[in-house]
Amino acid sequence: MDNHTPEQRRRNMQAIKNKDSEIEKILRQELWRRGLRYRKNVKGIFGHPDIAFIGKKIAVFCDSEFWHGYDWDNRKNDIKSRKEFWIPKIERNIQRDLEVNQKLEGEGWIVIRFWGKEIKKNTADCAQRVEEIIRSRE
Repeated sequence: MDNHTPEQRRRNMQAIKNKDSEIEKILRQELWRRGLRYRKNVKGIFGHPDIAFIGKKIAVFCDSEFWHGYDWDNRKNDIKSRKEFWIPKIERNIQRDLEVNQKLEGEGWIVIRFWGKEIKKNTADCAQRVEEIIRSRE
């Protein structure tokens, strides 16, 4: 049972960002600091990557643990309310991520996905990985 009124729940859900999230900003700042120039949230690319290097065909996604199902087999048991809603929703997100990866890779893109906690703890390592992949495409 939801502890919020429908109006409160709606307001909470509307506050969740789907672009310019904290983890995206952290990684983008580090990439920019390294002189790497990119496009963000490109609507013309399937899956709307958070960061895209269009000329190099590199798509970067910054995935939050909850919405994208980090350690899903263990974590889905942690959901206490509205399981009938959240479990299928997150499983569909996981499936969609796989579909996006397959389609982009089929079109010659390199897809890089980082978990939010990975970006927060190891920003430089994440940026280094992106930079190395960019250099490999030159």
